[in-house]
Amino acid sequence: MLAPDLGDKRMAVIIEAGGVEPCSDRTLRTMFEDRKSVFVDLLKWDVPILDGRFEVDEFDDSQATYLIIADEDGDHLGSARLLPTTRPHILSTLFAGLCAAAPPIGPNVAEITRFCLSRRQSAAARRSTRNQLVSALAWHALETGIQTYTGVAEIAWLQQVLAFGWDCRPLGIPERLECGMIGALAIEIGSDTPGLLAANGIWDLVDDQSVRIPQAA
Repeated sequence: MLAPDLGDKRMAVIIEAGGVEPCSDRTLRTMFEDRKSVFVDLLKWDVPILDGRFEVDEFDDSQATYLIIADEDGDHLGSARLLPTTRPHILSTLFAGLCAAAPPIGPNVAEITRFCLSRRQSAAARRSTRNQLVSALAWHALETGIQTYTGVAEIAWLQQVLAFGWDCRPLGIPERLECGMIGALAIEIGSDTPGLLAANGIWDLVDDQSVRIPQAA
């Protein structure tokens, strides 16, 4: 299986479910700080803040998995949180009304949440990090047996995700809520996903590279 090649001085970090503390690891610490910068300071979400520095909510628990793009010092550049759908998650508990039918759930379905790109990067660097993170998400799904990703997104980001070229579909008609125009989507991951992403200039993986996978604290 192909593994991420994230360019010079970058690495992919997968921190698996296990209950983490934001201050326990540099990569986690900078991820939660960047989440506050993006979702609270920039987007003005009304979500919990820990110690005035970290955006942490009730889904950052022992069931969450974090896929993080980090620099050589371990500082966060981009990340996504994956939640199992066999238990309550964001789409099922907060946004189920965005789905025309019941939200997809199951052991091979994971929800992508908190897709975050650090604001400390230039626009070009954020685009590169975005492509690396999307590719790493697809690679992780192929490695772990995830067949479907679900998620909720603001309309501009939803349109970007749909345009990446992978097998992606809306789950219902977007609605205008207090947080903006929001829609739900599902992404099917299969052996053809790398080629579909590559055809749209997104895929950023090469052979003979390894992924650093530390255990959560």
